Amino acid sequence: MVLFSDALTLDAPRPMQGGFVAVRAKAARTGTYSYLGSEIDPDNKHGLRDAGMVNVLRDDAAVFDAKSVHSFIGKPITNDHPREAVNASNWRDHARGVVMGAMRDGEYLAFDLLLTDKATIDAVDAGKRELSNGYAAELQFGDFTGPGGVKCVAKQVGIAGNHVAIVDRGRAGPSCAITDSVAICDANPAFLADLTPPLEKPAMKIRIGDAEVDATNGEAVRIANDAREGAFKELQTKVGTLTADLATANTTIQTKDGEIAALTAKLADAEVTPAKLQQLADARADVIAKAKTLAPTLATDGKTDAEIRKAAVTAKLGDAAKDMADAAIEGAFIAFTKDAKSADPLRQAITDGVKAPVNDAAVVSTIRAARYA
Repeated sequence: MVLFSDALTLDAPRPMQGGFVAVRAKAARTGTYSYLGSEIDPDNKHGLRDAGMVNVLRDDAAVFDAKSVHSFIGKPITNDHPREAVNASNWRDHARGVVMGAMRDGEYLAFDLLLTDKATIDAVDAGKRELSNGYAAELQFGDFTGPGGVKCVAKQVGIAGNHVAIVDRGRAGPSCAITDSVAICDANPAFLADLTPPLEKPAMKIRIGDAEVDATNGEAVRIANDAREGAFKELQTKVGTLTADLATANTTIQTKDGEIAALTAKLADAEVTPAKLQQLADARADVIAKAKTLAPTLATDGKTDAEIRKAAVTAKLGDAAKDMADAAIEGAFIAFTKDAKSADPLRQAITDGVKAPVNDAAVVSTIRAARYA
């Protein structure tokens, strides 16, 4: 672990109620940085101690890593770098404010700083406006290429913030100061003391579908989202199938409802009522009476109306009626009996003194009923 400090620039401070001052600083940026080989490889483990100035890469993955960014939040602002790492035991001795927030601002990592100590605020107002981040970072040595094709011998990873110091003169020079202009920042290594690494921050768990994942683990979040989307698409397919099945069932039900309505109407039409019985009886009596005008001795018991009509027409036409269709028989029957007057079997029987044979059961029943009336 190599210890570093960043020189950075603050925007114009903003006074707050109670005399506190709030200010935002663009605190870190991606890119390449020049260091002495002796600063990054003091024991010459990588053969860089005597190499003079060398380039170190700090890429997006290092600057904007969620764990690294969060490591600065809540850390103290100090007046000059302390000779020791700031921790809970000495925080009261060194803290002159606090880092309230961290966010990405283009290619920069910006901090919201709150200055709470009057002497430090007065020093800032008097011109002490250069700042320097105190942090620890690991170096990965190797061949790396920075923006513009710059060759680098190492890159920073695992940045862990400890404090932000207000200094008279930062290593990046007066361009890194509290001004009203656009903030400019740079990074230079400095051994500040044994900076304590940040406490492991508990993973922020979120639930995605049926899975509980670490919100900072992008791959786990992606896998959980893919699983949820897959389950959702499967559910949509099932819903579509069920909707189609329901539509088919509704169509079938409606068809059955129509069939039931038609059958109900047919049953109503076929219902035997006294009026219908009377109508049927009158119609049969009319057919029998008209047939008797063609064939007075025609026996009608057990015959249908069609059979009675055919027997009457046959009695009139003889063999000519043998091969006639039912419709022709009915037409001939209507023609023969159109002007015929229906016989009154009862009156005829009374007039004849029941001399004529009476073979029709209906007529016999009528006579019997008349006798016992």
